[in-house]
Amino acid sequence: MNDIYSLQRGSAPLLISAPHVGTHIAADQQQRYTARALEVEDTDWFLDRLYGFAVALGATLILPRHSRYLIDLNRPSENTPMYAGQNNTELCPTRHFTGEPLYREGQAPDAAEIARRVAVYWRPYHRALGEEIGRLRAAHGHVVLFDAHSIKSELPWLFEGRLPHLNLGTVGGSSCAPALRERLAAVLASQAAYSHVVDGRFKGGHITRHFGNPAAGVHTVQLEMCWRAYMDETPPYGWHDERAAAVTPLLRALVQAMLDWRPQ
Repeated sequence: MNDIYSLQRGSAPLLISAPHVGTHIAADQQQRYTARALEVEDTDWFLDRLYGFAVALGATLILPRHSRYLIDLNRPSENTPMYAGQNNTELCPTRHFTGEPLYREGQAPDAAEIARRVAVYWRPYHRALGEEIGRLRAAHGHVVLFDAHSIKSELPWLFEGRLPHLNLGTVGGSSCAPALRERLAAVLASQAAYSHVVDGRFKGGHITRHFGNPAAGVHTVQLEMCWRAYMDETPPYGWHDERAAAVTPLLRALVQAMLDWRPQ
């Protein structure tokens, strides 16, 4: 337990990261932001609650405390775009997902401030990911890193149309073994209540791309889930009991598939 992230260690070969659940913006930075930005609307809301069941199954869960508006832990530290040719949010985002500015005029972080945030927030989280991957791989011979995300269903500034409920990303099949990708895709295909796609608009962010190394026993998968599957998509973005209860068995099935899977 520290000020940068919380970590609940499990013994199973599954590490769950939810890098955008944090909501805190450091007090010494708050004056930079617009009043709207301080509401941190683009948070991956409630994923700690939604995936809390996984800890009892033996998974390790790591969650940041700070908002993606301070620094995006799922972007490379050198700030290269995740999706070339499309609108992207940066390592230290300057816009809402709707395109409007996060910072007051002239208050966006300069290179020195971005470097400070990388050192204070980004590197400790990524160091912890690497250490937990190493611990679990040493114990089991392999590890699955599940990078959990959620997003509003329609955001024209970022993508066209309406996203499927569940968007599984394996970087085009390169971040995990084909058998794991097939097993997870089969779980999604086994039901008709939720639309889904594999390696569609969201193929996997930096965490999935950087840590995925199937040949070395590290298998990474990202799930981008639409808010409408478990919460209200309009302010104040509340948890929806019935929706969350309905989707949880499918999420359990995905998590259980990752826990049960073994490389051949």
